[in-house]
Amino acid sequence: MMTKESLKIVYMGTPDFAVESLRALIEGGYNVVAVITMPDKPMGRHGSVLQPSPVKQYALEQGLKILQPANLKDPDFIEELRSLQADLQIVVAFRMLPEVVWNMPPLGTFNAHASLLPKYRGAAPINWAVINGDTETGITTFFLKHEIDTGDIIQQVRIPIEETDNVEIVHDKLMLLSGKLVTETVDNIIAGTVKAIPQDEIKDCDLTPAPKIFRDTCRINWNQTTKKVYDFIRGLSPYPAAWTTLNGKAVKIYEAEKVENSSIQKPGTIRTDGKTNMEIATADGFLNVKTLQLEGKKKMPISDLLRGFKLEENNFFV
Repeated sequence: MMTKESLKIVYMGTPDFAVESLRALIEGGYNVVAVITMPDKPMGRHGSVLQPSPVKQYALEQGLKILQPANLKDPDFIEELRSLQADLQIVVAFRMLPEVVWNMPPLGTFNAHASLLPKYRGAAPINWAVINGDTETGITTFFLKHEIDTGDIIQQVRIPIEETDNVEIVHDKLMLLSGKLVTETVDNIIAGTVKAIPQDEIKDCDLTPAPKIFRDTCRINWNQTTKKVYDFIRGLSPYPAAWTTLNGKAVKIYEAEKVENSSIQKPGTIRTDGKTNMEIATADGFLNVKTLQLEGKKKMPISDLLRGFKLEENNFFV
């Protein structure tokens, strides 16, 4: 009979989000025979310093075997992976795997994805759930197959998104949740109780995508409603951060609050008391900016900005 101590697991992941699930497996006594993560990233002015991924840092602390292939189809890597004779592979926040990798273990490969699949397939599910003003999200475990994020669903767990949550808060909630769901999924695979459901059998299927976010994606459109701009800002805060321009220079906005029952002015119009308050007009009202960052400056509360920065008449954000 297979147990969590005898089941051989290969774990794949790279960022902070993936550390929690690996920690849950290690602290839970599961048999992780190797960790696969991205190659160390060149850092510094000349790229002379190599920065290991958060998953690698944790794996080193735990004395785990680490593989860092630049190419997941490399024959030497495939042979080394095969030699581990893993029963199961687990993927959390990694990259797309070739079939020769995900189809290797007898119990398959499952992924923990930070959305309620099939909604938000793609690279940035947490950001898009907040940007779109969703009131709930969750974690899904599913078996990998050819098309990204389309495999049969094993388990899902839901959490609410509060109206004041930014993407960092939701990320951290889901990160903790993923650790619990990953170990539960492994337990159910060991017990033989998994009944995976094809995604196309889910009723009222929402196929809203979650594409990768680029700099241009993050530009604020002040012609949208107050709620849409508010959700957009918190869906990109603190990283990569929503931005706009003032006098031709980029300004990142990290925190704002909706202003109720406000008059309507040209979107982007600024009104301020010059001391502690700065509001920006949207299509149907105003947003009160709380924290921002001028190009070339540090992130600061609006009161610090207004103390040393004088706004000219007719200034507005675009």
